[in-house]
Amino acid sequence: MDIHSNDTALLVTDPQNDFLSEQGVTWELVGDSVKENRTIENTERLFKTAKDNGYEVFISPHYYYPTDHGWKFGGTIEKVMHEIKMFDRRDALSLDGFRGSGADWLERFKPYIEDGKTIVVNPHKVYGPENNDLALQLRKRGISKVILAGMSANLCVEAHLRELLEQGFEVAVVRDATAGARHPELGDGYAAAIINFGYIANAVLSTDEVVASMTRGVSVAA
Repeated sequence: MDIHSNDTALLVTDPQNDFLSEQGVTWELVGDSVKENRTIENTERLFKTAKDNGYEVFISPHYYYPTDHGWKFGGTIEKVMHEIKMFDRRDALSLDGFRGSGADWLERFKPYIEDGKTIVVNPHKVYGPENNDLALQLRKRGISKVILAGMSANLCVEAHLRELLEQGFEVAVVRDATAGARHPELGDGYAAAIINFGYIANAVLSTDEVVASMTRGVSVAA
């Protein structure tokens, strides 16, 4: 997979407080994985390297509005997200109450996301980008290759990986710029994702490898 700024973009899923802040509603489940992988530090390195080297940066966020709580059914984690009010916003057309909420960006990421250049696509509502405008926005900018990072590994990251591949994009996953929940009954989400990344992605790379490749514009091995 050749990484070059003319056709490769950085995509970060859900860089939001509910996943990455110690005050977030999922921290009890994801915190250990986030700290062990240095997910926050590594994601920030990706943001900085992309900006410094002319790569497009995309964010695929996860928001729930009051009307979304009228859904009649959902999967296991969907139900949990609604119950704990994860990614909740007060209104679809207003940012009232957004700043500092669980749905807001992690504070240290804001200089990269709110620079007027980063493309923030429509929110995805379950895990994958099938119901937002990510593929359209990538194609409109001539992007055919994606460096994928963000939260969480076996849910939104893996779902984005699968759909982007089905849509004809090449995808490299950054294995230490993601993390997953550890649940006493459901298991280790990060471990589950790492296995599938190896089976599915065009490449599974460390942050060090991606930073070096983005800086030099080189081919990377899976």
